[in-house]
Amino acid sequence: MTEKIHDFTFTSENLARAEATVAKYPEGRQASAVIPLLDLAQRQNGNWLSQAAMDYVADYLAMPPIRVYEVATFYTMFNLKPVGENFIQVCTTTPCWLRGSDELVHVCKRKLGINMNETTADGKFTLREVECLGACANAPVVQINDDYYEDLTPETMEKILEDLKAGKKPSPGSQTNRQGACPAPGPTTL
Repeated sequence: MTEKIHDFTFTSENLARAEATVAKYPEGRQASAVIPLLDLAQRQNGNWLSQAAMDYVADYLAMPPIRVYEVATFYTMFNLKPVGENFIQVCTTTPCWLRGSDELVHVCKRKLGINMNETTADGKFTLREVECLGACANAPVVQINDDYYEDLTPETMEKILEDLKAGKKPSPGSQTNRQGACPAPGPTTL
Protein backbone atom coordinates (compact mmCIF):
# COMPACT_ATOMS: atom_id res chain seq x y z
CA MET A 1 0.00 0.00 0.00
CA THR A 2 1.35 3.43 -0.89
CA GLU A 3 1.55 6.09 1.79
CA LYS A 4 -1.55 8.27 1.68
CA ILE A 5 -3.49 9.96 4.42
CA HIS A 6 -7.00 8.55 4.83
CA ASP A 7 -9.86 9.34 7.15
CA PHE A 8 -10.35 5.58 7.21
CA THR A 9 -7.89 2.79 7.99
CA PHE A 10 -8.42 -0.83 8.87
CA THR A 11 -8.18 -1.73 12.53
CA SER A 12 -5.24 -4.01 13.31
CA GLU A 13 -7.64 -6.97 13.42
CA ASN A 14 -9.19 -6.08 10.04
CA LEU A 15 -5.77 -5.37 8.57
CA ALA A 16 -4.79 -8.95 9.44
CA ARG A 17 -8.02 -10.18 7.80
CA ALA A 18 -7.32 -8.07 4.71
CA GLU A 19 -3.78 -9.47 4.45
CA ALA A 20 -5.09 -13.04 4.77
CA THR A 21 -7.75 -12.35 2.11
CA VAL A 22 -5.32 -10.80 -0.36
CA ALA A 23 -2.90 -13.72 0.16
CA LYS A 24 -5.51 -16.07 -1.34
CA TYR A 25 -5.08 -14.48 -4.77
CA PRO A 26 -2.19 -15.07 -7.20
CA GLU A 27 0.56 -12.48 -7.40
CA GLY A 28 -0.56 -9.59 -9.55
CA ARG A 29 -4.25 -10.39 -9.01
CA GLN A 30 -4.72 -8.70 -5.63
CA ALA A 31 -7.43 -6.46 -7.10
CA SER A 32 -9.62 -9.58 -7.14
CA ALA A 33 -9.98 -9.10 -3.37
CA VAL A 34 -11.92 -5.86 -3.85
CA ILE A 35 -15.34 -7.28 -2.89
CA PRO A 36 -14.26 -8.96 0.37
CA LEU A 37 -12.20 -5.90 1.33
CA LEU A 38 -15.10 -3.55 0.62
CA ASP A 39 -17.29 -5.79 2.77
CA LEU A 40 -14.71 -5.67 5.55
CA ALA A 41 -14.49 -1.87 5.28
CA GLN A 42 -18.28 -1.53 5.28
CA ARG A 43 -18.62 -3.65 8.43
CA GLN A 44 -15.93 -1.62 10.18
CA ASN A 45 -17.52 1.65 9.08
CA GLY A 46 -20.98 1.09 10.61
CA ASN A 47 -22.46 -0.83 7.64
CA TRP A 48 -21.78 1.75 4.94
CA LEU A 49 -18.91 2.74 2.64
CA SER A 50 -17.67 6.31 2.81
CA GLN A 51 -15.53 7.63 -0.01
CA ALA A 52 -12.57 7.56 2.39
CA ALA A 53 -13.16 3.82 2.99
CA MET A 54 -13.37 3.13 -0.75
CA ASP A 55 -10.25 5.20 -1.40
CA TYR A 56 -8.42 3.30 1.34
CA VAL A 57 -9.35 -0.05 -0.24
CA ALA A 58 -8.26 1.24 -3.67
CA ASP A 59 -4.95 2.37 -2.24
CA TYR A 60 -4.50 -0.88 -0.31
CA LEU A 61 -5.06 -2.91 -3.49
CA ALA A 62 -3.10 -0.49 -5.71
CA MET A 63 -6.19 0.02 -7.89
CA PRO A 64 -7.52 3.20 -9.44
CA PRO A 65 -10.26 4.50 -7.11
CA ILE A 66 -12.77 4.56 -10.00
CA ARG A 67 -12.52 0.75 -10.28
CA VAL A 68 -13.45 0.42 -6.61
CA TYR A 69 -16.32 2.91 -7.02
CA GLU A 70 -17.59 0.87 -9.99
CA VAL A 71 -17.76 -2.26 -7.85
CA ALA A 72 -19.29 -0.48 -4.86
CA THR A 73 -22.01 1.16 -6.97
CA PHE A 74 -22.81 -2.00 -8.95
CA TYR A 75 -23.49 -4.36 -6.06
CA THR A 76 -26.52 -3.56 -3.91
CA MET A 77 -24.86 -5.22 -0.91
CA PHE A 78 -22.79 -2.07 -0.50
CA ASN A 79 -24.37 0.95 1.18
CA LEU A 80 -23.04 4.28 -0.01
CA LYS A 81 -24.91 6.22 2.66
CA PRO A 82 -25.24 5.53 6.37
CA VAL A 83 -27.96 3.06 7.35
CA GLY A 84 -29.67 2.37 10.64
CA GLU A 85 -28.46 -0.01 13.30
CA ASN A 86 -31.15 -2.42 12.06
CA PHE A 87 -30.95 -2.45 8.26
CA ILE A 88 -34.26 -3.97 7.11
CA GLN A 89 -34.44 -5.21 3.53
CA VAL A 90 -37.85 -6.47 2.40
CA CYS A 91 -37.89 -8.68 -0.68
CA THR A 92 -40.74 -7.66 -2.97
CA THR A 93 -39.96 -9.89 -5.94
CA THR A 94 -42.83 -12.01 -7.31
CA PRO A 95 -42.60 -15.08 -4.99
CA CYS A 96 -42.46 -12.88 -1.88
CA TRP A 97 -45.13 -10.53 -3.23
CA LEU A 98 -47.46 -13.46 -3.94
CA ARG A 99 -47.01 -14.59 -0.33
CA GLY A 100 -47.65 -11.15 1.20
CA SER A 101 -44.51 -9.01 1.17
CA ASP A 102 -46.64 -5.92 0.45
CA GLU A 103 -48.30 -6.46 3.84
CA LEU A 104 -44.86 -6.70 5.47
CA VAL A 105 -43.88 -3.40 3.88
CA HIS A 106 -47.06 -1.83 5.28
CA VAL A 107 -46.29 -3.15 8.79
CA CYS A 108 -42.72 -1.83 8.65
CA LYS A 109 -43.80 1.60 7.48
CA ARG A 110 -46.52 1.83 10.12
CA LYS A 111 -44.44 0.50 13.03
CA LEU A 112 -41.30 2.47 12.16
CA GLY A 113 -42.93 5.66 10.90
CA ILE A 114 -40.72 5.77 7.81
CA ASN A 115 -41.02 5.04 4.11
CA MET A 116 -38.74 3.03 1.86
CA ASN A 117 -35.14 4.28 1.74
CA GLU A 118 -35.54 6.22 4.95
CA THR A 119 -33.97 5.94 8.38
CA THR A 120 -35.71 6.60 11.69
CA ALA A 121 -34.72 9.83 13.44
CA ASP A 122 -32.94 7.86 16.17
CA GLY A 123 -30.83 6.01 13.58
CA LYS A 124 -32.07 2.61 14.76
CA PHE A 125 -33.87 1.45 11.58
CA THR A 126 -33.47 1.82 7.83
CA LEU A 127 -36.09 0.32 5.50
CA ARG A 128 -35.27 -0.72 1.95
CA GLU A 129 -37.03 -2.71 -0.76
CA VAL A 130 -34.80 -5.28 -2.46
CA GLU A 131 -35.04 -7.66 -5.34
CA CYS A 132 -34.77 -11.38 -4.68
CA LEU A 133 -33.01 -12.43 -1.50
CA GLY A 134 -32.77 -15.96 -2.92
CA ALA A 135 -34.99 -17.73 -0.37
CA CYS A 136 -38.11 -17.90 -2.54
CA ALA A 137 -39.28 -21.26 -1.16
CA ASN A 138 -39.62 -19.64 2.25
CA ALA A 139 -41.32 -16.45 1.06
CA PRO A 140 -41.95 -13.82 2.18
CA VAL A 141 -38.43 -13.05 3.34
CA VAL A 142 -36.84 -10.07 5.07
CA GLN A 143 -33.14 -9.60 5.70
CA ILE A 144 -32.18 -7.65 8.80
CA ASN A 145 -28.45 -6.96 8.87
CA ASP A 146 -26.93 -10.42 8.19
CA ASP A 147 -29.97 -12.48 9.23
CA TYR A 148 -32.86 -13.84 7.15
CA TYR A 149 -36.38 -14.00 8.56
CA GLU A 150 -38.54 -16.34 6.50
CA ASP A 151 -42.17 -17.48 6.27
CA LEU A 152 -43.27 -14.14 7.66
CA THR A 153 -46.77 -12.87 8.34
CA PRO A 154 -47.75 -9.33 9.29
CA GLU A 155 -48.01 -10.54 12.91
CA THR A 156 -44.54 -12.14 12.98
CA MET A 157 -43.03 -9.09 11.29
CA GLU A 158 -44.61 -6.85 13.90
CA LYS A 159 -43.20 -9.06 16.70
CA ILE A 160 -39.71 -8.95 15.16
CA LEU A 161 -39.84 -5.15 15.00
CA GLU A 162 -41.07 -4.96 18.61
CA ASP A 163 -38.19 -7.21 19.73
CA LEU A 164 -35.65 -5.08 17.86
CA LYS A 165 -37.08 -1.89 19.37
CA ALA A 166 -36.75 -3.49 22.84
CA GLY A 167 -33.10 -4.34 22.14
CA LYS A 168 -33.78 -8.07 21.78
CA LYS A 169 -32.41 -10.25 18.98
CA PRO A 170 -35.24 -12.19 17.32
CA SER A 171 -34.49 -15.74 16.20
CA PRO A 172 -33.66 -15.73 12.49
CA GLY A 173 -34.82 -18.34 9.98
CA SER A 174 -38.28 -19.70 9.40
CA GLN A 175 -40.87 -18.13 11.65
CA THR A 176 -43.07 -21.22 11.25
CA ASN A 177 -40.30 -23.67 12.25
CA ARG A 178 -40.20 -25.06 8.73
CA GLN A 179 -37.18 -27.30 8.16
CA GLY A 180 -35.10 -25.79 5.33
CA ALA A 181 -37.22 -25.44 2.20
CA CYS A 182 -39.59 -28.26 3.08
CA PRO A 183 -43.13 -27.69 1.71
CA ALA A 184 -45.13 -25.35 3.97
CA PRO A 185 -47.66 -28.04 5.01
CA GLY A 186 -44.79 -30.39 5.95
CA PRO A 187 -42.84 -33.21 4.30
CA THR A 188 -44.61 -35.03 1.48
CA THR A 189 -42.11 -37.88 1.04
CA LEU A 190 -39.93 -40.03 3.21
